Amino acid sequence: MGQLEDMQVFIRVVEAAGIGRAAEQLGIAKSAVSRRLSELESRLGTQLITRTTRTSSLTEAGQRYYQQALKVVDQVHEMNTELADAKAALSGSIRLAVPLSFGLLHMGPAIDLFMREHPQVSIHMDFSDRQVDMVEEGFDLALRIADLKDSSMQAKRICPSHYVLAASPDYILRHGSPKQPSDIINHDFLKYGVGSSAQWPIIDAQGKEQRFNVTAKITANNGDFLLQMARAGHGIVVLPTFIAWQALAAGELVQVLEDCTIPSLDAYFVYPKNRFLPQRARALIEFMAQRFGDEPYWDKAI
Repeated sequence: MGQLEDMQVFIRVVEAAGIGRAAEQLGIAKSAVSRRLSELESRLGTQLITRTTRTSSLTEAGQRYYQQALKVVDQVHEMNTELADAKAALSGSIRLAVPLSFGLLHMGPAIDLFMREHPQVSIHMDFSDRQVDMVEEGFDLALRIADLKDSSMQAKRICPSHYVLAASPDYILRHGSPKQPSDIINHDFLKYGVGSSAQWPIIDAQGKEQRFNVTAKITANNGDFLLQMARAGHGIVVLPTFIAWQALAAGELVQVLEDCTIPSLDAYFVYPKNRFLPQRARALIEFMAQRFGDEPYWDKAI
């Protein structure tokens, strides 16, 4: 390894908050990372990281070196990208974090097509609804379905995420369908998240947002499970259309309060600000934005 590679190892140790996690993310032995760090410190003639058996922390010199190393590494990456032949095949790895349900339902066919176009790219995916720390965990991109008005990340909108209020025909037959938003407090509800109480925002036919306190009959942190419970007739559920679309198209679920809407969100690819994003990651973002778009196929189906 040369000095540039040593810088990259040092940056990963800092951002992964430890030599062990950095080694896992780099795919090399922990001893090799420790050795590269020691050799870098020896070459510079100063200690960059104070290490004990349990913790490590940047020294003042280490903090300064980290900031400068980020600039150098990003500038080298950008220079190499600009000088490379624009027609050269994309290659290298992309570490990608995606929400569990969206990833399993929709990312497989999309990643398949992308990798057929770019066979020299490798994809490493993390399926989880938790909000990953992209810098510390070494992700290039994360897909987030959220309101990002105050985000500290760079973001590229991929598609809208619309929501529906729905229940099974069996539930409607047994309990009736709410005629107006205030009727929902008299129904059984299935809720995403923790805790049984929630305030449900509903925009009525006149465009006015109304909120009602409801107590959930079933709560879960997975939309696919809630879809199963709704199909089985356990209550009314709010689900993103990217989960509910097939059940709605097949008549297994029916929309309730059809003249009302649930506030929508957007799906974004995010990445840290002021960090160089490899061309392969940029290409993946553009591919996904074109594949899903402003009217994704699941919304067209319903």
